[in-house]
Amino acid sequence: MLADALHYLLNVAFGIFVYALLLRFYMQLFRAPFRNPLGQMVAALTDWLVKPVRRFLPGWGGVDWSTLLLAWLLQFAWHLAVFALRGTPARLGEFALTLFFLSGLSLLKASLYLLMGTVFVQVILSWVSPYNPLQSILNALTAPFLKPIRRVLPLLGGQIDLSPLVLFVVCNLILMLPVAWLEQALVQRALVPL
Repeated sequence: MLADALHYLLNVAFGIFVYALLLRFYMQLFRAPFRNPLGQMVAALTDWLVKPVRRFLPGWGGVDWSTLLLAWLLQFAWHLAVFALRGTPARLGEFALTLFFLSGLSLLKASLYLLMGTVFVQVILSWVSPYNPLQSILNALTAPFLKPIRRVLPLLGGQIDLSPLVLFVVCNLILMLPVAWLEQALVQRALVPL
C-alpha cells in the first residue's frame, strides 16, 4: 500500500514537470506566444531547470534541445524510481538500454496525450469562449496536426469540423498499437525471468 502511494506521488511530481517541459518545448517549436498566463506559468515552472542546462546545450535549428533533454532525463529518472520501488529484477545491461528507449517512448506517449488534451480544450473553448486569449496558443500547437486533416476532410454541412475527432482516433490508434506493443516488448526484454 505504501509502495502504491509512493508510485502515485512519483507520477504526480514527475508528470507535472515532464508535461510542463514538453509544453514549453512544443510552444517554442511551433512559435506559440508566451505572453499569456499559460506561457508565464510554463516558464515559471521550468526556467529553474532549463536555464542552467541551456548554457551547455543551446538551441539549434529552431529546436530547444535542452528542454527536450530535461524532459527525457526526468522520464528516465521516473522509470528508474518506479523499477526500484517495485524491486523488479532486471538484467543490468539490457535494463539501462531499456530505460533509454522506454523514456523516449514515454515522451512520445506524453506528447500524444498533450496533443489530445490541447485539441480537447481548443474544441471546448471554441464553443463556450471562441475569443479566449488561449486560442492563439492552442491554434499554434494544434494547427500543424489539424491542417493536413482539414485539407482532406471538408467541413460537415459546411459548418462542423471533424478534424479534431479524426486526430483523436489517430492518436489513440498510435497509443494502442505501436506504442503499447513497443512498451511491452521493451519491459519484457529487460526483466529477468523468474
